Amino acid sequence: MTSIPSVDLSDFISNDPTRKQQFVDAIGKAYEDIGFVALKGHFLDDTLVENLYTEVKRFFSLPTEIKQRYEIPGIGGQRGYVSFGKESAKGKKEGDLKEFWHFGQYVENDPKLEAEYPENVTVTELPEFNAIGKKTYKMLEKTAKYVLRALALHLNLEETYFDKFIYNGNSILRPIHYPPITEAPKEAVRAAAHGDINLITLLMGAQGLGLQVQNHKGEWIDAIAQPDELMINVGDMLSRHTNNKLKSTIHQVINPPKELWGTSRYSIPFFMHPISEMKLDVLEGCIDENNPKAFEDITAGEFLNERLIELGLIKK
Repeated sequence: MTSIPSVDLSDFISNDPTRKQQFVDAIGKAYEDIGFVALKGHFLDDTLVENLYTEVKRFFSLPTEIKQRYEIPGIGGQRGYVSFGKESAKGKKEGDLKEFWHFGQYVENDPKLEAEYPENVTVTELPEFNAIGKKTYKMLEKTAKYVLRALALHLNLEETYFDKFIYNGNSILRPIHYPPITEAPKEAVRAAAHGDINLITLLMGAQGLGLQVQNHKGEWIDAIAQPDELMINVGDMLSRHTNNKLKSTIHQVINPPKELWGTSRYSIPFFMHPISEMKLDVLEGCIDENNPKAFEDITAGEFLNERLIELGLIKK
């Protein structure tokens, strides 16, 4: 596997059973082989994407002292602003060369979850920032729902198996700014090699060089999407739930060549998380003689908490 396969969601949501099955087979094979696909036919339109990038660039251009007002202590960076160098990959001491923002779930009809999740943070300096963030969140959540429906069919589960777990799920939309590099970094890169925590990740802004994916041979492959594509990968929760049948692939964002150090890079991943109570116990259909159960039983909430401690975002 030396490139990232491309699939079109319009095949899955068509009324043509053949096209739908071809999509299920293609995305299932890609996630077993490399853990990444480039996806066309999603629910984001060009105007929304353009408006989002405009607002995100405006936010990260604000003075540091204003941005830091939106850094909320005690919530592990789950909402609002996280300043430059705060997050590091699991097992790395050096902070990644990035700053970012978190939009979280807009809970519907569930007071218990409203109390469990931190509130979204409103940026008063930018009247459109929060509204456009919310609209983008909803469109990516909708896209993710159909991808998970396809994966449910691939796993011989009922098509809507994941729906009840992702409704009001603890998902995160994360606009990231990788600022210009002003001096040679000692050990740090824009995002060190890591696997994602969640079920699946939908990434906007993978059009340029930087994102790399590690294949089964340990080789790093450039992961570049077309302008109308999202890069979508399997996270550790889904890999664990499927006994590693679907691969959570290690990936990184490398520093650019020296002649491009003076440029910013922006990317916007949507981390699809389930509700905390979802059991990530290995699916029976993913266990056989050659693939014995590889993971202990755990809930999504317990697993997330473990990983946030490992990332240095919350203290024990």
